[in-house]
Amino acid sequence: MFFTSLFTFLANLLFFTGRVETKNAFEKPLSSKEEKEYFEKMKSGDKMAEEVLIKHNLRLVAHISKKYKNSNIDMEDLISIGSIGLMKAIKTFTYEKGNSFSTYASRCIDNEILMTFRSEKKEAQAVYLDDIISVDKDGNNLSLYEILKDNSKPVDVQVENKIIYAKIEKIIFSKLSIREREIIMSRYGLCGRPPKTQIELASEMNLSRSYISRLEKKALITIKNNLK
Repeated sequence: MFFTSLFTFLANLLFFTGRVETKNAFEKPLSSKEEKEYFEKMKSGDKMAEEVLIKHNLRLVAHISKKYKNSNIDMEDLISIGSIGLMKAIKTFTYEKGNSFSTYASRCIDNEILMTFRSEKKEAQAVYLDDIISVDKDGNNLSLYEILKDNSKPVDVQVENKIIYAKIEKIIFSKLSIREREIIMSRYGLCGRPPKTQIELASEMNLSRSYISRLEKKALITIKNNLK
């Protein structure tokens, strides 16, 4: 249920993120009494209550995201990431203890963004198309680009590359998420698709180019590690 709610919500995020700087972009915060009422409704299985809690706390997400506006992550992405933290906060908050939800949610939103920064730092060792990921029968290095690209090399080399490509294809379908798989197949023209740029994919998938880039790098790292 959490992930169904997550994807439904993120699909509508562009509406909110496009209006971050607008004075009346978000719903006003709920009072403590209203907040408690909606948490009680949510506990009883009322899905609309969860949506209300999300909508009325988006202002908090935007406020916290602005602290990181000078980072290398787009504001749109920061709000998307922070919103995931908000949703986790709503799912895990225990209002019966009498704690402040805004304080708890702020920590969750901050943590989600900081976790992304830590992940970004690790992914700074990005995988590039010219990275060596295998060797041919003669001991020559093979890059990811040489394996994935169409070429007119000798038959034995093509057969060898096809064997490696078959391994890559298996990794793509068994180790990557659906979104990562879609990006890799579309970016490199796999499975009969025409290759597309990150900008084209960003437009088609309603995501920012920087987010497409990060998912692509993450997928390439997964392919490289599993191929080894």
